[in-house]
Amino acid sequence: MAAADLNTIRATIEGRLATELASSPAIPVVFHNMAFEPTPNSSFVQCLVSFGANEYLSQGLTTNSQNRIVGLVVISIFSAKGVGPGANFIIGKRIRDLYNRVIVSGVFFDAAKGPEALLSAAPEGYFQTRVSVTFESIEEL
Repeated sequence: MAAADLNTIRATIEGRLATELASSPAIPVVFHNMAFEPTPNSSFVQCLVSFGANEYLSQGLTTNSQNRIVGLVVISIFSAKGVGPGANFIIGKRIRDLYNRVIVSGVFFDAAKGPEALLSAAPEGYFQTRVSVTFESIEEL
């Protein structure tokens, strides 16, 4: 049985974001389970990848069959509070363009949602928006 490697799928998603935001202007990116202390009055991005419900695509057993792996990427964008949403929305546009209805290394991304503004940011002291996109990958067994 050749089950999908979820870390490979995660790395494809996270690597795409890290590469884009490393370029001008560079923006720090934080991933699941990473220690991070934000610099006051600066922007940063947090990327959370989650795997959810899956479904059978064929009726084989553990060989010669396929499953659809479905997941969600939630990318939170943090920028300085009190200066308006402009900088935040520019970053959001860069992120939407990365994932909006593309296929990368066997990961199929749906239409991106957002950036949507959140009423209260976590951590406090920032303006926060969120871009989310569902994805799927086909697992060959």
